[in-house]
Amino acid sequence: MKEFLGFVKKEFIHIFRDSRTLVVLFGLPVAQILIFGFVIQNEIQDVRIAIHDKSKDPVTFDITNKLLSSGFFRLEKYLTSEKETETIFKTGRVREVIVFDDDFAETLKREGTAGIQLLADASDPNSARMIVSYTQAIIATYLKELNRDHQLPLIIEPRVRMMYNADLKSAFMFVPGTMALVLTLVSAMMTCITIVREKETGTMEALLVSPLRPVQIIAGKVTPYILLSCINAVVILILGYFIFQLPIRGSLLLLFGETILFISLALSLGIMISTMSKTQVVAMFFSAFVLLLPTLLLSGFIFPIENMPKVLQWLCYAMPPKYFITILRSVMLKGTGIAEVWRETLVLTGMLVFFISVSAVRFKVRLQ
Repeated sequence: MKEFLGFVKKEFIHIFRDSRTLVVLFGLPVAQILIFGFVIQNEIQDVRIAIHDKSKDPVTFDITNKLLSSGFFRLEKYLTSEKETETIFKTGRVREVIVFDDDFAETLKREGTAGIQLLADASDPNSARMIVSYTQAIIATYLKELNRDHQLPLIIEPRVRMMYNADLKSAFMFVPGTMALVLTLVSAMMTCITIVREKETGTMEALLVSPLRPVQIIAGKVTPYILLSCINAVVILILGYFIFQLPIRGSLLLLFGETILFISLALSLGIMISTMSKTQVVAMFFSAFVLLLPTLLLSGFIFPIENMPKVLQWLCYAMPPKYFITILRSVMLKGTGIAEVWRETLVLTGMLVFFISVSAVRFKVRLQ
């Protein structure tokens, strides 16, 4: 028994001496519970909306103040014409547009009923449902307060229109996100593991004595994954179009150009990770923690970014899939062009240059 306890003590000492093991045992669970706890939220907050107030009377002002003071909504812009509605949706700056009918207060007083149109960006159908539900609840609360002073009940009728996804199909949200996830894993993770495997098994030394230069070796490693990733992207688009009726309203040329840009970015990220990893186990762990979880949780794929705390929102802006998913949804569902997605394209290009530069500086083939 004494020998057994001594052996257990030795194992504890080995564990506490290994900082990486301690990170996995204690750091990873804490990080995951904090991220999941803050990311997975059912309520909404700070949703950007636009208001087109055709009436501009005390009642419409009161309803607007109720919406903005609730903490759920944030005014992005007052619209002056119906033409601005489509434009502001395509830029991705707002999630809902509220349109008050002409002579709203006068109609409500004279006829006892008035209408409000609620236009929601349903490219993310789950968020659209919640946003419209919250808006209707706030209007209903205001109407209840208003009816206290009236013998005959007044009625405000919200007319809901789901933009870009009238049937609220979940596939319209999941297919672009899945495409980003697949391309990230195939391009970045597989490239990273392939290069690290060459270093770990010692075959990189054999490659070095070949006529090929290091740049050619890396290019040869990543070229198959570029082609495979492009095939995966085409297959996902075909399945989405024919099976899930996912429309492609924008330019196919722009869509493929953005896809190739993201594939190149993911490959450069995989190469950078390979320069920081000595074994395949470390590479897989690092890839899963840096690529898989952030793509699922911090890219807007499943959970709305505006629902997260500010710290996590800032972290989301460092996630390449966030910008690619925004581009996919905008081009495919809204039919936007480069004029609306140039910011996301510029960010992805900047990240690509950064990762390539870091990889070029750090890439040193170790022979041990």
